[in-house]
Amino acid sequence: MKDLTRAIPALFVVLWATGFIGARYAMPWAEPFTFLWIRFALTFGVLLLIIPLVKAKAIGPRNAFHASIAGVLMHGVYLGGVFWAVRNGLPAGFAGLIVGLQPMLTAVIAGLFLGEKVTGKHWLGLVVGLVGVVTVLSPKFGSISGGVTVATIGAAVVAVIAMSVGTVWQKRFVATADLVTVTLYQYVGGWAVTFLVSLLFETQHFVLNGELVFAMAWLVFVLSLGAIFLLMILIREGEVARVASLFYLVPAVTALMAWFLFDETLTPVQLVGMAITTFGVALATRRSVRQPAAATARASR
Repeated sequence: MKDLTRAIPALFVVLWATGFIGARYAMPWAEPFTFLWIRFALTFGVLLLIIPLVKAKAIGPRNAFHASIAGVLMHGVYLGGVFWAVRNGLPAGFAGLIVGLQPMLTAVIAGLFLGEKVTGKHWLGLVVGLVGVVTVLSPKFGSISGGVTVATIGAAVVAVIAMSVGTVWQKRFVATADLVTVTLYQYVGGWAVTFLVSLLFETQHFVLNGELVFAMAWLVFVLSLGAIFLLMILIREGEVARVASLFYLVPAVTALMAWFLFDETLTPVQLVGMAITTFGVALATRRSVRQPAAATARASR
């Protein structure tokens, strides 16, 4: 069981990285918020089937409210903002760079609202990790074009802030509640905001074909269920600043997947960036010997 627990961070990174591959398959065939509210509704339906099987516990109105707020931020605003920005021309490399700011932003917010202390060594790890992300994404910066506007950059920045705040909100208010039920209410929040935006600003038109069905099934079962459950476990068991640093590895893993699946180039510079990123994440996630599982102790209060 201990070995399985140790594997959770690596498995989470791999699963989370596949989300960008799934989005690549889906976005030509559906508007972003329309795609997301359908995805969240399907995930909600699957969770309703799972809850009696795993005997998930009720979490009460207060926890349900806070889980929904976390879902609005982590699913609705974060995914909606990134999907919308890329759909409207923001190059994936530039979007990845903005999203790469999330671990450092999360560390600052966690320090302010959770009292988590990030040591100098861990700050160094966050900085090194960011340098690695920039290196991995640098070959894509040449594709920056007219899609870089105040609107697209603003959407990506808002998305990053929402993910950071949502992660801290989850840790602060519902870290100890039943994970399955919490996730159910998260998707209630995510569905509400994406459905409303879709209703107001999109035509809700989509083309039903094999690629869209594959992307939807993958993102529902692998991302919205598998990866999110792993993220909830990581948030519950660890400090959010360290958990957030795992997101630095996502661009590197995504680049490897795109190289394998779409025959995209993978340069020596990117390989060096992957090594730098891995080293930075190792620094940022390493616990001090003097530091017992403080986050677990806080979560049990």
